[in-house]
Amino acid sequence: MAFEGLSSRLQEITRKIRGKARISESALKEMLREVKLALLEADVNYKIVKEFIANIQEKALGQDVMKSLTPGQQVIKIVKDEMIELLGGTESKINLTPNPPTIIMLVGLQGSGKTTTAGKLANLLRKQGKKPLLVACDIYRPAAIKQLQVVGAQLNIPVYSNETSKDVVHIAKQALNVAISKLNDVVILDTAGRLHIDDELMQELKNVKSNVKPHEILLVVDSMTGQDAVNVAQTFNEEVGIDGVILTKLDGDTRGGAALSVKKVTGKPIKFAATGEKLSDIEVFNPERMTSRILGMGDVLSIIEKAEEAITEEEAEKLEKQLRKDELDLDDYLAQIRQVKKMGSFSSILKMLPGMNKIKDLNIDDKEFDKVEAIICSMTKQEKRNVKLLNASRRQRIAKGSGTTVQDINKFIKSFEMTQKMMKQFKSNKGGMKNMMKNMNMNDLKNFKI
Repeated sequence: MAFEGLSSRLQEITRKIRGKARISESALKEMLREVKLALLEADVNYKIVKEFIANIQEKALGQDVMKSLTPGQQVIKIVKDEMIELLGGTESKINLTPNPPTIIMLVGLQGSGKTTTAGKLANLLRKQGKKPLLVACDIYRPAAIKQLQVVGAQLNIPVYSNETSKDVVHIAKQALNVAISKLNDVVILDTAGRLHIDDELMQELKNVKSNVKPHEILLVVDSMTGQDAVNVAQTFNEEVGIDGVILTKLDGDTRGGAALSVKKVTGKPIKFAATGEKLSDIEVFNPERMTSRILGMGDVLSIIEKAEEAITEEEAEKLEKQLRKDELDLDDYLAQIRQVKKMGSFSSILKMLPGMNKIKDLNIDDKEFDKVEAIICSMTKQEKRNVKLLNASRRQRIAKGSGTTVQDINKFIKSFEMTQKMMKQFKSNKGGMKNMMKNMNMNDLKNFKI
């Protein structure tokens, strides 16, 4: 999970000072020393860390405490505001031209994930009402063109390629003509990369830039390479000139130093973050929301947006009626599981909930989704409507049919009954959510797979 190490350290630091009525200068310095160590361990550039700490110290000592906040809360607010600024301040939107097609050129080193990111970006823009065209401009890497064609086929997005030409500028110009004729309003150029930065790579990118004149040049950076990612971003910006950065593999980078350094070093905003392997796992990079996640304050707005994309209004109303009538059966449960899968990994969704990072050993295995689907699909209609029918022989039959064990069936039914109980509490109690959380057994929650 992105920023996991940094997030847990910062949350522990802020927890210690949150409710303090008074913070001495020495206590503040000790806290800032811990913040400094946490950032350095997260692989954040040393000069950036030094400036970040100095800004917090200056503001914390020179600012009056707001009436609505304790001194501890005030320091946390300053830390949050500074981190938002470090990550870019505000969300940076893509530069879409009023005279289509908008040309977006993706650049970066080989292995950074450019081709997959091209598909993810095209998919995201299509959801926003655009009609993208993917262009295979990597004529060197074996199977690069085929890879983009496979990605395009999975998304049902057209791909332009010319396997007979070795002139990248010519290919890009031909693609523009195709886009105009087919009314594609966005053209995404998937350019070649190298294992390292060299003059030949840079010259080719400069040629494409000068001849095609892209509206956006986005650098695709592997966030797991840490400080190397920052150095790559700096070099590409100086040589070619970039308009923004797309961070890939952010879900695999527990430190997150690249994300916290790249904006400050290059002066260019992080525009998108790829957070998983699915072609839907990309999001607009929002500094405020990302900071809230890092500090354990949650990101409920992103959950709402994901839910709005995955679940229609009619489906939501149907579920609400069933919950009010206590009619949630396993068919409904399966439908909701499939909706949640559309939103992304269950683990990533939970991490966006305020306070969930405080629960240690919260092991969420997304493969459990597939297991549960198999279990439910192996049941009869009557069994789905009433789990109390599931005696020992029925459970053995379902286990054989779903390729699971009786123990798996027992664990799932226990989780489902717990869900029903939670829903009843939520429905019957005034302030249901508050009471539900108050009475919840944390050990049960840790074992709650789906």
